Amino acid sequence: MKDKQITPVAIEDKMRNSYLNYSLSVIIDRALPDVRDGLKPVHRRILYATKKLGLVPDKPHRKSARIVGEVLGKYHPHGDASVYNAMVRMAQNFNQRYILIDGHGNFGSIDGDSAAAMRYTEARLAPISEDLLQDIEENTVDFIPNFDSSLEEPSVLPSRLPNLLINGSNGIAVGMSTNIPPHNLSEVIDGLIQLLNNQEISIKDLMKTIPGPDFPTGGIIVGNDGIKTAYTTGTGKITIRGRSKIEDEGRGKQSIIITEIPYQLSKAKLIEEMADTVKKGKIDNISDIRDESDREGLRIVIELKKKANPEIILNRLYKYTSLQSNMRINMLALVDQQPKVMNIKKILEHFLDFRREVITRRAKHQLEKAQAREHILIGLKKATDNLDKVIKVIRSSKSTPEAKRNLKKELEVTKKQAEAILNMRLQRLVSLEIDKLEGDLAEIREKINYLKSILNNNDILDNIVKDELLEIKEKYGDKRKTKILADDSKAEIEKEDLIKDKDVVISLSYRNYIKKTDSLDNVRSAKNDFISNIVTGRNLDQILFFTDKGQAYSITSHEIPEHHGLSTGDPLNQYLKLPMDEHIVGVIMLNDYAKENYIMLATKDGLVKKTKGEEYESSISSIKAINLNEGDEVIGAAVSNGQQEILLGTKEGYTIHFKEEEITDTGRNTKGSKGINLDEGDKVISFNIIEDSSLVLSITKEGRGKASPVEDYTLQKRNGKGLKTMSNDKYKLLEILTAKTDDKIILVSDNGEIVEIEVSDITETKRLGAMYSQAKLNNDEFVKIIRVPRLEKE
Repeated sequence: MKDKQITPVAIEDKMRNSYLNYSLSVIIDRALPDVRDGLKPVHRRILYATKKLGLVPDKPHRKSARIVGEVLGKYHPHGDASVYNAMVRMAQNFNQRYILIDGHGNFGSIDGDSAAAMRYTEARLAPISEDLLQDIEENTVDFIPNFDSSLEEPSVLPSRLPNLLINGSNGIAVGMSTNIPPHNLSEVIDGLIQLLNNQEISIKDLMKTIPGPDFPTGGIIVGNDGIKTAYTTGTGKITIRGRSKIEDEGRGKQSIIITEIPYQLSKAKLIEEMADTVKKGKIDNISDIRDESDREGLRIVIELKKKANPEIILNRLYKYTSLQSNMRINMLALVDQQPKVMNIKKILEHFLDFRREVITRRAKHQLEKAQAREHILIGLKKATDNLDKVIKVIRSSKSTPEAKRNLKKELEVTKKQAEAILNMRLQRLVSLEIDKLEGDLAEIREKINYLKSILNNNDILDNIVKDELLEIKEKYGDKRKTKILADDSKAEIEKEDLIKDKDVVISLSYRNYIKKTDSLDNVRSAKNDFISNIVTGRNLDQILFFTDKGQAYSITSHEIPEHHGLSTGDPLNQYLKLPMDEHIVGVIMLNDYAKENYIMLATKDGLVKKTKGEEYESSISSIKAINLNEGDEVIGAAVSNGQQEILLGTKEGYTIHFKEEEITDTGRNTKGSKGINLDEGDKVISFNIIEDSSLVLSITKEGRGKASPVEDYTLQKRNGKGLKTMSNDKYKLLEILTAKTDDKIILVSDNGEIVEIEVSDITETKRLGAMYSQAKLNNDEFVKIIRVPRLEKE
């Protein structure tokens, strides 16, 4: 027996090499996604195996255990739990911005509940996954041997989707980790097209299109410094906050309603955290916390004690619980099998390069097939052109191989062409089939020319990339779920970096349809409807909706999607949930002009209140606008500059005209000053700010009316009895309003009939002049009158 050869090795060298091999295996084969398809090997193998099983979106679901077994047995020699857990996450709409697996059964919940065992659940590919796998049979990607070299698997999927960004990725390798947040597909595709059109585009300009992450659970990103840093350097930190609103429960009590929570936070854990902070005394004035979530969506109710300040409690919840949490961004992915940290532009560039490569490989593959087909068709064409010769050759040949050799010689065709001629059916010899053969040849040559143009012209190639991206956007694009706000604790943050701030026009119709446009030219109303309010401002301005109960509800202009052309907008209740007993009496854009001046309110009991517009700035969606006496209601709201004149009109036909400066400005939570001294049973029905060359219109419920010069309504001191606007008390007054001769008004009956009247057509008389018939109804009365806003910029 020979002595065994022993080679001495230093233990530190052995450990170093072994650990290095292990590290590379973890980095490349397990933990990090590929920059091209955004997938780790396990996810790629799950999708590929599911497709190979035929579990496409239009086929029935199959047991998850069947899919897991296929993945384990053929491609992924690891534990079944790791494969199933990966598949479960791909099916969870609270983890994936765009789910890749369509799960059937219990796939877990946002409460942190685990999915049911794989033997109970079923799955198949989600529709969007087909676009990750499309063209995989067209030689678009390389295939590599599986773990035992018995099969081949794709090294990457020929993804049409920028999956790395739209679904994000997180994983821990050895000495490095990745944490890429999900993004909105429509925004990412728009950014890719921008980059296609301009390779020199800056990251700052790209951020105007891709303003930040977009999480499947919605929520709010506070501040954009972290986003800027991450997009520029590849690493950064962002603050995510749950979305909440404050609801008035009546009797001085309010509740905080949480409707969205930060990404990857367990709802049950959050509720437990909040209850714990209350127990420890970190937050007080909370009387109850309960989970009212259902199939309609997430809803955590935090009941507050009387006189509790909801804004203070919200801020403490942000401080002490995960309702506000930080997320680290590290955009690390594999590029040519090497881990690299990349800025957002570099990730987009890698994806575009990959799409060019996939389309080029697909075109080459299709060109080879088309040229092979052309070759066969040329042979068949030669045969049909020399039919007699073909028949003679075949009849004189003793065997198929001899016939093949003779055809090659006589027709000067190749071996493959000769085989195709011998396999040609007799029915191909009829004249219609011969014509079809010529058509097929022309068509295949046209396809060959097109495929060659793709390979020879980069502009055509890029146009195909662009068209396919737009197709994906059309199929799967959706609206942003995560709101991005500037951090009010950092004055330097620029809101316009994240939200496109521009001039907007907001219109509200009589039937409560709201619409945002970029121009007055695009303001439209539907049939049997009309525009009742138009306000202008910027996309970051708040819109205030004043109700008869003295509340001011607000939404930000950018929350309303922009509409164009003939669109009539969306129902207001999609954006603003008003209590059933409240009605909008005024709409004001809290733009720079309104903030610098005053917002005036008038009530049916004759009170007028003036408050600095800036006092209405608030992060709360509903605030008190006026302290009403019992039974009183707000009847109108308007913006004033402090130097204007006011006209109030009452049900009994009294009017009072006084200067605005007689009203002292007060805070929001006040009652205001007496504008008119009312008789018992009378009430204010109209509130007008006088404009130049105004007429005063008096309209009755019977449709009678008149127009009088505003000069007939003598200026008085406020809190007087006022002057009558009609001499005949037998008519029931509907409205007194100011207008100009080029305005028009809309009268609405109690059965919904609408009558439009030009102000210039209304008879002009003195203040106490006769009331003339302006519109007639059959056994009905008018119940509402609205001055149609003029479609001209102020």
